Order: sequence, then structure tokens, then C-alpha cells
Amino acid sequence: MSDLTSLHSEFPGPPNRRRVETESELVLPAGTEVFSADTHISVTEDIWYQRFPAAMKERAPRIWCINGIPTIGIGGKSFLPEGFLAVVEHYGNMPGMSASNIEARMADLDAEGIAAELAFPNELLVLLGYPDLEARELCFRIYNEYIAELQERAPGRFYGVGVINWWDAKGARRTLNELKALGLKTYWLPLHPGKDAGGKPIDFAGSAMTPVWEAIEEAGLPLAHHIGEGGPQYPCQFNPVAVGMMHQVAPFREMFGKYIFGGILDRHKSLRIGWFEGGINWVPSAIQDAEHVYASFRHMNNLSIEHEAPYYWHTHMVSSFVVDPLGLELIDKIGVDKVMWSTDYPHNESSFGYSRSSLKQVIDLVGLEAAPQVVGGNVKRFLGI
Repeated sequence: MSDLTSLHSEFPGPPNRRRVETESELVLPAGTEVFSADTHISVTEDIWYQRFPAAMKERAPRIWCINGIPTIGIGGKSFLPEGFLAVVEHYGNMPGMSASNIEARMADLDAEGIAAELAFPNELLVLLGYPDLEARELCFRIYNEYIAELQERAPGRFYGVGVINWWDAKGARRTLNELKALGLKTYWLPLHPGKDAGGKPIDFAGSAMTPVWEAIEEAGLPLAHHIGEGGPQYPCQFNPVAVGMMHQVAPFREMFGKYIFGGILDRHKSLRIGWFEGGINWVPSAIQDAEHVYASFRHMNNLSIEHEAPYYWHTHMVSSFVVDPLGLELIDKIGVDKVMWSTDYPHNESSFGYSRSSLKQVIDLVGLEAAPQVVGGNVKRFLGI
């Protein structure tokens, strides 16, 4: 049995039935602040309908509950796939999951010895592909306002991840300026950007996106990519959730390649990029394969890059993990300043309930001297706080 399997098997069951581990052999260096680089929060209030202007209310997504689980949709039809609701069932009734109960959320962090968190949207994910672009941007702007209000209720502890317009430059600049003024420190940029206003598929590395990347650079905030946008391509009769997660947790390579081979980072040298919830063990293999691929297909490339692949990782990127002993064993290849521990609260795959054991595993693998960076310092540096 691997260390990872052993760690999970000691604390079985869904998050809403786990008992938080209060005693452990965890000893952190004095002054260490544990900061989870990736958690999730659900909106349970009908914020879009409430805050949309009267003339647009019929275009606003609604929020309601199905068996106590929040969902998003229009006309009583949920946008969320049935499988998503089945997964959320195992943590959706936890008081701290809801944005409307920030006090319960802070209590759950306290119970696990976590000082602060970076919280990504949960069900809002389905709005990344909302076809009404005007309403989509308004949804994001309202969400950013709402999540900034939560930050004010838990200052220094709760940091919310915003969402921007990425499909046109004026909208990107507008939403970035608003987001920054609200005090948000980062934002979710999708891996699958969809189509622009003219119905043309968006190529993040294409020339048409240069004004958007310029707006992103001007804002000066780091951007975040997260897993969860694409499901498996074919049905699966047995253990479909487990099969689907095997697909979900490894989505970064295409965008990683676009940053490097597509020339995004050569053209926009101040970008800072975070990869979230895909672990860190993918990094050495992606860098190795990028070096081999570029050398092998150099004669077919139509754009030269300025640096070797490792340069782009070490200059521009960081990645988070929940439980990744293999990745930590490769820390010398990744960089101790490039990895960020997280609990992924309150998801099924989270360390909720056994975060102290997860943190102890980090110390065992990277040592006491490096641990403060990995369990808190690196995400604070990423966010600029």
C-alpha cells in the first residue's frame, strides 16, 4: 500500500461524515502560517437574479436547492450535470460549504489548523460557457462583488478567486480593473475559452488575443487555471466518477504548451501563472516532454521560442497539490518555491478531516526548513500579500 493510499484509508468516508483530526504528530516550525492554496465555495443565494438590472432579469441564471444541494439554471432547468449533483451530495450540506455561512467556514479552517485560504468558485464553473456573453460578463462582475464582500467579512483569512471577461479586450480590461479595485488578488482563466462574439473558436495563443493578454499584463495580477472543465469523452458503466476524475486531474498540458510553443510568454514576459488542483507530479514530465517535442519537431515549427522549456516554468509558474508524495519526492526538479499545499475543502478528494496528517507528510518529504514555503509562503507570494 502506498503512502498516499495509506493516508486516505485512515480517514474514510465522504467529507460530510468525516471527523476532523485534532491530534497528530504534526510539528510546524515556529511562525508558520498554514495557507490552503485551493478551496472551493458555493453560492447559495440567488445573487444574479437579485442584482441583475430589471431589463435583464430574464437572462439571469437562478440559484435554488435540490434536496438541499445548490444548483444553477434558468426556467427551473439546472445547468449542472446529474453526475455533478451526485458528487456534491457528499459535501453540499456542510454549513461551511456555503458562501452565506462564512463563520462556519472559518470554524472548519480553525479545526484543521489552517490560517487562510484561496477559494475558487464551485458551481459557477458551468457559467464559463454561458452563451449569452453580455449576461455572462455581468454574472462574473456580480460574483466578484459578492466574493469581495466575503473577503471583508473574514479579512486576512478568506481570499476569493474572481472571474473575468477573456473573450474581448475591452471587457477584459473592464473586468480586470473592477476586480482589482475590489481587492481580489487573482482570477480563474479557463483552459477551454470557447468562442468569441462572432462565434469563432478562441485561440489563446493566436494574434487576435494579443490585446487581451496586454490587458492582463497591465493589471499585474497573477492568473489561475484550475481543473474541472472537461469530462471523459465516453460513457463508463462502472465507477464513472473515479474514471472521470482520472481525466479531470490531468488537463494542463495543452495550455502549458500554448504558453511556451505558442509564444504567449515570449510576447508577454510579465505573466504569472498558477495551476490548481492538478497536483505537482505532472510538472517534471511536462517539462521533459516539452524539451523533447520541441527538438523533435523543430523543422516543422513556424515560431521559434526564446528559451528552453524549464525557463518558462521556473520564471512564470507555480502549481498546487492536495496529497502528492510523488511530486514532493521530485521537489528538486520542480522547485521548492514553486509548489503550494492545499486542502481542497470541502471536496471528496480533499484532505478535510486529516489535513494535519497531510501537512506532516509534506514535512517528512521536504524537511522542516522548506515546509513553511510549501504550506503557506509560496501562495502568499503568488498572491502578492
